[in-house]
Amino acid sequence: MKYELSDDLKMLQDTTRSFVRKELMPYTMQIEETKKIPEPLIRKLREQGYFGIMIPEEFGGQALGTFAYMLIQEQFAFAHNCFNLLISGSNGIGGMGVVYEGSDYLKKKYLPSLASGETIAAFAITEPGAGSDAAAISTTAVKDGDHWVLNGRKHFITRADVAGFFTIIALSDREKRAKGGITAFAIERDTPGMTVTRHMASMGSDVVKQCEIVFENCRVPAANVIGQVGKGFQLGLKVLAAGRLSIAARSLGAMQRAQELTVAYAKQRIQFGEPIAAKQAIQFMLADNEVDIATLRSFLYQTAWRKDNGENVDNEASICKLYGTEGLWRVVDRCLQIHGGAGYMKECEIEHIFREARALRIYEGTSEIQRHIVAKALLKD
Repeated sequence: MKYELSDDLKMLQDTTRSFVRKELMPYTMQIEETKKIPEPLIRKLREQGYFGIMIPEEFGGQALGTFAYMLIQEQFAFAHNCFNLLISGSNGIGGMGVVYEGSDYLKKKYLPSLASGETIAAFAITEPGAGSDAAAISTTAVKDGDHWVLNGRKHFITRADVAGFFTIIALSDREKRAKGGITAFAIERDTPGMTVTRHMASMGSDVVKQCEIVFENCRVPAANVIGQVGKGFQLGLKVLAAGRLSIAARSLGAMQRAQELTVAYAKQRIQFGEPIAAKQAIQFMLADNEVDIATLRSFLYQTAWRKDNGENVDNEASICKLYGTEGLWRVVDRCLQIHGGAGYMKECEIEHIFREARALRIYEGTSEIQRHIVAKALLKD
C-alpha cells in the first residue's frame, strides 16, 4: 500500500505547524499556571477555521477529511492540550453525530455555529454507573407528545463548562437498551431542566474542565433526536470509533514534543563532566522513544488514508488508540526520567505532558476496551 501527503496536505501541515509554534506554544506554561486560555487565542482558532475542519462546506466548515484532521491534531499536540480539547468538540464526538446522522433541520440549525467556533460542542454518555459499560446508562428519555422528557445524571463530561451544544445519549426503552432502546439527542445549554453542575477536579491541567450534568424533567423537542429513535448507542459507538484516531494523533504529537524537549535537555545537561546525551543509557531511552514515534506515525497515517478512501478501519482505529496512548505513556515516562528531578517540577513542561498523558489511556475507550475490540475482531469466525 502506498500513500503520501498531497501538496495540499503538506501545505496544511506546514501552515498548522507554523501557527502552533508562533501563536500557541509560547503560552503553554502561562496557560498551565493560570488555567485559562487567553481569549485572543480562541479568536485566532476561529479565524483560521480550526473548529470546522470536519464539518461540511455547505454549513460553513472545511470538510478536509480524516487525514487532514489527524495532521492538525498532531501539530496542535505540541502546544497545550487545551487547544485540541476545544476543537475536538465540533470536529469529534460532540458534533459529528449531527454530521453523520442529523436531520437537515438539525444540520442547518447547529452546524454553522459549531463550524465557526461560536458554539462549543460536548458529548455526554458517561454516568456514575456507566463508564466502559456504556449500555448500562440510566438517564432516561420518555416520550411525551412532541417532546421527550429526560431525567438523570452525566459526569466526566469534557467541555461542559463552555459548551453551548450537547449530544446526549439517553435510555428510551429499558427493555431493549443497546438493542434499540438508546437514543441520541441534540440539546442546547439553556434548555430548561438541564443543569451543568459541579466541575470535577482531576490530576490533569483542568483548563478545559470535566463537569457533571443533571437532567430534571428536561423537555427536548422530538425534532432534536439525532438519527433514529433507539439507534443512539450505535451512533455513539460510531463517533467514538472516529475519535480514537484523534486520540492517537494527539498522542503522536505529544510524543514528539516530549522527545524534542528531552533531546535538547540531554545535550545541555552536564553530569560527570559531559552532557548526559553522551551516556549510552540516555541514548537507548531516546532511541526507544523514536521507535515508538515512528511506529505510531506509520500505522496512524496509513489508517487515516484508508478511512478517507472509504474503508472500514474501526479495528485499526482501536489499534492506533491503544498503541498511541500506551506508547505516549512510555515515551513521556522515559523523558521525565532523563530530566531527573527537574522533570518532576511543575515549572517543567514535561511534568504537565506526563499528567495529561495518563488520561488518554482512559477516555473515549480505555486500553482494556481497545484490547477487547481488537481481540474480538481477531477471534471472529
